[in-house]
Amino acid sequence: KISVMTPYLTSVTTNQMAGFIKNNLEAEGAEAVVPDLADFLQYCFYNQNFKVSHLGMKKSKALAGRLGVQAVEWFRSPATKAFAESKHFSPPAKIEHLAEMASDIVSLGNQTGEGWFLTGEMLELIENGAQNIICAQPFACLPNHVVGKGVIKELRRLHPQSNIVAIDFDPGASEVNQLNRIKLMLSTAFKNMEKENQSM
Repeated sequence: KISVMTPYLTSVTTNQMAGFIKNNLEAEGAEAVVPDLADFLQYCFYNQNFKVSHLGMKKSKALAGRLGVQAVEWFRSPATKAFAESKHFSPPAKIEHLAEMASDIVSLGNQTGEGWFLTGEMLELIENGAQNIICAQPFACLPNHVVGKGVIKELRRLHPQSNIVAIDFDPGASEVNQLNRIKLMLSTAFKNMEKENQSM
């Protein structure tokens, strides 16, 4: 499993980038795992708690945020139940769990774009067995350029089995360089998989 971390902005560039990565991964025999949009909505609601407790916003904002998180959980509860009963899929993590994991590495006050959520998602993926992560960085994407690259070293220290690579997708980056970085990451992933199989 290879996870593809892309920004949640739905632009033509982001969709083309995600499609390019997915197609190349699947051509090499890997399974692409893409994070859930509903989790991002929960992240936006959950952030209200920090804003109330640390930034002096009205308490009603935290209440609205908690209601938003509960609403998203309620809407996706049939899917969550089906995933939990499945042998092939994992149910989505609770936003509180993602925040708890991420807070060991970055502040929950880091709320620019995906902010701390990007770190929480990567930790969830590693926890669920998708230890190979491509952190795709489109031009001028602050969260992926700053947070994504900034936490990779600490994630590798905490999870030595993780295989995380940051790939720039901007006008100055060549497609050949992008493909080479993806293939190098896949090569490491397959070697790690062979070692894991031999140790069993």
